[in-house]
Amino acid sequence: SASTFTIKAVVSTQSTGKNHLKKNYDKEEERKLARKDEDYDEEVEEGIEEELDQDDYLLAKISDIIHNLFGVYGEDFVQVFDKLTDYYVAMLAPERPSLEHQWALCVFDDLIEYAPNSAPKYQQHFLQPMMVYLSDTNPGVRQAAAYGVGAIAIKFPGADSPYKDFCTTSIPSLVNVINAPASREVENLSCTENCISAITKIFKHIIGMDNLDEMTLVTWLSWLPIQEDEEEGPTVYGFLMDLVEANNQHAMGKNNANLPNIVKVLAEGIINKTIRAEEDAELMSRIQVFMSSIQSNEHLWSAILLQLPETHQVLLRQS
Repeated sequence: SASTFTIKAVVSTQSTGKNHLKKNYDKEEERKLARKDEDYDEEVEEGIEEELDQDDYLLAKISDIIHNLFGVYGEDFVQVFDKLTDYYVAMLAPERPSLEHQWALCVFDDLIEYAPNSAPKYQQHFLQPMMVYLSDTNPGVRQAAAYGVGAIAIKFPGADSPYKDFCTTSIPSLVNVINAPASREVENLSCTENCISAITKIFKHIIGMDNLDEMTLVTWLSWLPIQEDEEEGPTVYGFLMDLVEANNQHAMGKNNANLPNIVKVLAEGIINKTIRAEEDAELMSRIQVFMSSIQSNEHLWSAILLQLPETHQVLLRQS
């Protein structure tokens, strides 16, 4: 039965999780000593790197289990998570390795997303590290921190959100990641797109699109399209459609000057499959209504098509 499974899952997760996390913590202390030892050399470092890879794999698996249990049991899982909290808080300490920062942030992200009523109880543990690690050198750590900021904006929305200051204060760090010279390189792209999505969530759920000025929205539009992240794509394109449907003048531009770029961005999303016809059916429907409204003005539609690459033109003529 579900209750029996819950009891088994609780016991198993607590004992196994605690055991592995304790071992992992102790091993990192041993590695620190090994690096200071007089016998430390390249061979020792190779062994340490190999161990770190194994730890990363193990922490990822534990994180997956916690993610799934939070997903199934939500707030009911918090009593189990509480027994593991000390280990994850310790993993967020600055002196711990990047892989621990990443997986600890992922677990707190799940807490915010699946058990938001309980999240404030732990905020003294995750808020400050989340803000700091937005600027981490490791893209996986930055991504986990950015995802957490976005989750807070969604779960605690509104102008009177207790986390309004936290969310708005995080924007400059998120922008710095997006504007970094190598932000679109393969190893950084997923992190960058999570930062774009996090800002989008803050705009939509905390600040409100009517409170965004022209420069802010023009800058935001310049970051699009989303190229890779099909999980975050619908959030970003959905907000773009909110702006379009509201005929937001800052987004549309003077005399609708931004229309060609908006059409191009949406076409790009469909081409690169960050907007998926089946999974994102509601979004696709909104886009089709928008495209049809422009197509009804033949002169405008032809002028827009002329400004687009051939691949986009072919797609749009088929739609």
